[in-house]
Amino acid sequence: MQTYPLSQLTEETLNTLVELHEQDGPIEVWMKMQIPLTAEEGVMLNYLKADTQQRHLSRLNEATLWARTIYPLLRLAEQGQVCAWAGVLLKATYPTFELEGEADGALAPAVAGKIRGPYLVVHEAKRGINAPDPLCQLYGEMLAAAWINWKTDANPEQQIFGCYTITDDWTFVHGSVSEIESERPVFHVEFSPRYNGILEAERIVQLLKFIVAKRVNVST
Repeated sequence: MQTYPLSQLTEETLNTLVELHEQDGPIEVWMKMQIPLTAEEGVMLNYLKADTQQRHLSRLNEATLWARTIYPLLRLAEQGQVCAWAGVLLKATYPTFELEGEADGALAPAVAGKIRGPYLVVHEAKRGINAPDPLCQLYGEMLAAAWINWKTDANPEQQIFGCYTITDDWTFVHGSVSEIESERPVFHVEFSPRYNGILEAERIVQLLKFIVAKRVNVST
């Protein structure tokens, strides 16, 4: 069985491993995915927005950009045992292939300080002319996270969210993975509109909160 590093996945490889179906999700569906911010969260968000507006984001290196503009928004969606994580190791063993690598971040529960199956994985796109397509690695991360959750709850159809960021723009992906025990699992994905991390920061956090609450409600 071949092991595929998440960072080296290509569209061609993914299409040999899974039956992939992609489409843009209806805007009205994404608009309904929101939970209002509390007053405290609103104050924190306004501070983050004001700070971000003062920075030349395009000149920041990727680690600094992550720390200042992406991870703080993930933290605002934390609930109960669900935490924002950085540098999340992922490994999945499907019947005919293995996936292995690291996601830049995730929203996932913690038990005794140890991460459990992620609800959402985040990929910060690399910059530059020769940078790889962020979707290929994000798809691999979502497939790995879905498999991890499947090993826990054995649900034959796993719902998983992903997100990729390019500087301060966010795009969400809703995935559904089925036929996990088959030679070629089925992977359906739907894309959100693109959200600006400054102008639409509140919308991003509302969506993140919805994703966490949806999964927590299912688990309880």
